[in-house]
Amino acid sequence: MRDAGDRNLRILLARAPEGVPVPEDFSSDVTAIPTPGPGQFLARTVYLALDPHQRTALGQGAERAGRLRAGEVMLGESAAQVTESRHPDYRPGEYVWLRSGWQQFTLSSGQEVRKIDPAVAPISTALGVLGLPGLTGYAGLLYLGQPKPGETVVVSAATGAVGCTVGQVARLISARPIGIAGSAEKCDYAVRELGFAACLNHRQADFAAQLSRACPEGIHVYFDNAGGAVLEAALARLATHARVILCGMASAYNLGAPVGGASLAAIIAARATLMGILAEDYLPYLPEQVRVVGGWIRSGQFRYREDLVEGLHAAPAAFCRLLRGQNFGKALVRVGPEHL
Repeated sequence: MRDAGDRNLRILLARAPEGVPVPEDFSSDVTAIPTPGPGQFLARTVYLALDPHQRTALGQGAERAGRLRAGEVMLGESAAQVTESRHPDYRPGEYVWLRSGWQQFTLSSGQEVRKIDPAVAPISTALGVLGLPGLTGYAGLLYLGQPKPGETVVVSAATGAVGCTVGQVARLISARPIGIAGSAEKCDYAVRELGFAACLNHRQADFAAQLSRACPEGIHVYFDNAGGAVLEAALARLATHARVILCGMASAYNLGAPVGGASLAAIIAARATLMGILAEDYLPYLPEQVRVVGGWIRSGQFRYREDLVEGLHAAPAAFCRLLRGQNFGKALVRVGPEHL
């Protein structure tokens, strides 16, 4: 698959994946660049976000209303630049967040669009720590988890956009963040660069014992992005009146059918509170999150990492790598230059 120059390259679903997707599950086509009509604008994709939850729209296991069918453009969000506009609220040159799908150019009528201020932070952060993933971690921790100074906050997938936000916000409000990640390299980064008190590799045979040692007073807030055995190990170590926030189930995204999960008996024993979170419920807090975390980024108190590949043609392979847990940081595709 080649980038299309002045045409619109699109990445399509070729077939429903079985288990972990492979690049052959995707195809591409090239169409004419659309022309905006009255009340519309045209945007060119600069960065495309790759997210594990996109896997849930593929295949027979997807909910009917959100299921992607063969031949349709892959779903996804992007940080894009307006190139032509017949919309009164958007001008050429402005940067926007929008649900573009995996393509180089997108027409929009302004629905589900947010402007990006490049003076706050690099525009790519609108897809990560200053976007919906970051909002999920920020609002989920502060407004659902409500950690107190000194309490232990544990988060899985600790080096992703959600996890690194949870851990660093916990640190900055004087809680004690413990990360869980899938490699020694990621754990070292979480401690050395992000300021976690500790980070544990869930692939180690003695992971459960390490988690117990790292949380001698139990886990006061557990923010789960993994599900499966990681969630089970955390639930077994909850402090009394713990708060458990369910955000993602990365361990199950590639499964063809539901499997048995962790026992909830530990929730009862700990008199814990179990809550799910969707970022869309907290959109009113996004300006606060961008202001607060954006300020921390500019002051050097908050760090993040991006796993970047070049060219839209590289998106399928990068997405497959993400779903094998081989990314390190927020998975992004640079589709075009920031400035023309």
